[in-house]
Amino acid sequence: MNIAVSPEVVTFGMFTALLLGILTGFPLALPIGGVGVITGYLLFGPNSFNLIYSRLYAILTDYGFMAVPLFVFMGNMLEQSGIAEKMYDAIYVWFGKFRGGLAITSILIGTIMATCVGIVAASITMLTLVALPAMMKRNYDKGLATGSICAGGTLGILIPPSIMLIIYGPVAWISVGKLFMAAFMPGFLLSGLYILYVIVRSYLQPAVAPSAVDEGQVIPFGQKTKMLLVTMAPTALLILSVMGAIYFGFASPTEAAAVGSLIATLLTIAYGRFSWKVLKDVSIDTIKLTGMVLLVAGCSTAFVSIFLSAGGGDVVKNFILSIPGGRWGAFTLIMIVCFILGMFIDWIGIIYIMVPILAPIIPKLGFDPLWFAMMVIVNLQMSFLTPPFAYSIFFLKGAAAPELGINTNDIIKGVIPFIILIAIGLLLMVFFPQIILWLPSTM
Repeated sequence: MNIAVSPEVVTFGMFTALLLGILTGFPLALPIGGVGVITGYLLFGPNSFNLIYSRLYAILTDYGFMAVPLFVFMGNMLEQSGIAEKMYDAIYVWFGKFRGGLAITSILIGTIMATCVGIVAASITMLTLVALPAMMKRNYDKGLATGSICAGGTLGILIPPSIMLIIYGPVAWISVGKLFMAAFMPGFLLSGLYILYVIVRSYLQPAVAPSAVDEGQVIPFGQKTKMLLVTMAPTALLILSVMGAIYFGFASPTEAAAVGSLIATLLTIAYGRFSWKVLKDVSIDTIKLTGMVLLVAGCSTAFVSIFLSAGGGDVVKNFILSIPGGRWGAFTLIMIVCFILGMFIDWIGIIYIMVPILAPIIPKLGFDPLWFAMMVIVNLQMSFLTPPFAYSIFFLKGAAAPELGINTNDIIKGVIPFIILIAIGLLLMVFFPQIILWLPSTM
């Protein structure tokens, strides 16, 4: 016999059970899926499986979702090419003579690699191995050095081709191509804020970020320019091939991802880094990450399908629409909730749980769905920097050589200013929404 309970009780019970499940320490997919399946069976009996299956099938067979493994493959293959190290050396000779030059170079490389890789783990690991020893050798402040790497490396989840954007689009029924174009300006805005912070702090506190170019090392302007052009040309080719095709409507994100994967493989061959072992490792890493995304997607779909079918969506909608302060009061609450969830839950789970519930409410609040989507995505940038569930902190700590003497407290201290800068970026996008909406409007 099915249990008859009010939507309010279902809402409270499901989220309470989910919270308790997360606190047990099990992988996120298990408590989400378990709560959804058990609650569904209690409320709807065997028919609950049909509800779950129909929604899951719609999400996983979405054509745009096929871009996930393709962009993951592209990013992993490009990481193997060694192009990032070459770009770091080329940009270093331009900025090394300035105070904070190595930190600025790290942020710039993180920004450039974000347009090609889109995988936070790869970007932060690469920057940690290449940039952190150089900064520590020049007596950089540990907090500034690690904070710059974490913040710059995390841009890969925002600037296209971001896996987060590819996942968000089908869940919210928003064009992934539009999301790609909407994310460029916010990504560059955050990068600019990070660099400005490093410049200001370096000149106010010269001891935290000394000049990095060795005395007597003078590289002619022409040689520096040649180094930069030679290293940037392949990256520019990849970006134009992928993003240009999407922007001008020549290809969908999925088709562009396939082209990008081919070009990344050809670049790896051209740089002499390709081997069957590299292909095997890249393929296995792609399968692992895609499998994790699919697992969380399936389990989250079970939760959301039952939650919405039981009337939980209406309970959340009525609650949000009744919040004092009108639509901006509701928006503020949503941003705070996303920020807090980001401290404890994987961003994939947040998107698959929150977005299907919030998507129908956003137009009723009078917000542009594309603008709101980017506000949530930029907000989730902070989830990579805020303990205890801070991916970037753990990636850096795991990749840093023990002899550098980097501890977790150094990294946490270093990322706090960058979390504040993300909040400032969000405020700028509230007051100037065209930061998000202008580029998509030109497509």
